[in-house]
Order: sequence, then structure tokens, then C-alpha cells
Amino acid sequence: MSQLSFFSAEAMPPAVTDLCGLLAATGQVVTSAGRARISIVVDAQWRAEAIAELIDQAGLEVEITRSDEGSPLVRTASVVDLLPLADQWTRGAVKAVPSGWVPSGRQLRVWALASGRTEAEGERFVLGLDPHAPDTHAPLAQALMRAGIAPTLIGTRGSGPGLRISGRRRLGRLVESIGEAPGNLDDRTGWPHV
Repeated sequence: MSQLSFFSAEAMPPAVTDLCGLLAATGQVVTSAGRARISIVVDAQWRAEAIAELIDQAGLEVEITRSDEGSPLVRTASVVDLLPLADQWTRGAVKAVPSGWVPSGRQLRVWALASGRTEAEGERFVLGLDPHAPDTHAPLAQALMRAGIAPTLIGTRGSGPGLRISGRRRLGRLVESIGEAPGNLDDRTGWPHV
């Protein structure tokens, strides 16, 4: 049995602010009439289901549907509760990382669920970044460093931009922060491990 870390995703109750992890990945936020909605297109149904469960736990209505391309699409209802998050994560109509943001364990978990992937048979883990918001890449790398996990920023070749985490200590810190793999994970190699 492992000891629960103070920084672990399981150490804090679910909150609307956990959805920052979707915006750190490829999630989008739309505001209208004093309300906001967050949505994200993911590459697998297990991701959509795990994200939907976390959104539901945060007390928001959630819907899983399909994008025009046929990929799973998860979105919240348009609600007032998400407006502060939308304001923090946008500059005008452009996605931006809030100054000084430090991701919590739950926010890191949501980010990993949304766009995390293993490399080199689990020796490295990549948190995916939004290729349409390149100005967020360096601030997100700095935010991850403030959380105690030093990443390497990787480019658009291959699977897309991301923050690569390697080394036993760094991976251990990430695993400690995001907790156990979701029960519906298709492939156990899709979650970081030490």
C-alpha cells in the first residue's frame, strides 16, 4: 500500500478549478452572456469517460459527444461557475496561462487524462500541449517546474508539442501527484509509472 501524498490528486476534494488541466492541454473555453463552457476533443473514449467523471465530481453538468471528425468530445454545460476560470485563462480571445500558475495534483491528473502519453516503454511521459496556442508552451513548462517537475519542451514533430518528463525522480513526483491510473484505461502503459 502506498502512502497518500499531500500533493496527490486524491488529497483534495474535486473543484471547478481542476479543469485548468484541460486548458493546459488542448481544451478550449468559450464565454457568452456571463457564462463559460469548457470543451476538449480527445483521442480515446477512456479519456473522455475519465474526464467526464472528474467534471461530474466537480459538480458540473457534462456531456460526451463526437467531434465533426468522429473523435470523443467532452464538454461542460455553459455556467456562471466557469467564468472566473475563463477570465484567468484568456487574454482577449486567446488562451493564456495565468501568471504564476502552479498546477495542483488534481489539475495535473486532468492534464494527464486529457493528453498524457508514455514514450520509450514507459521511461518517459509527455503532457501534451495545444498546437494552436504556442504562446502557452513556455509558461506551462515554467508552471510544471514550479510544481517540482522539471520537463523538457518538445516540438511539433511526431505526436505534437508536449512537456516530456523523464528520470526516475521526476516521474516519481508526477506519479505521486496524479495518483493511480483510471480504472477504464485501455492500456496500462498509457499512464506514468516508476
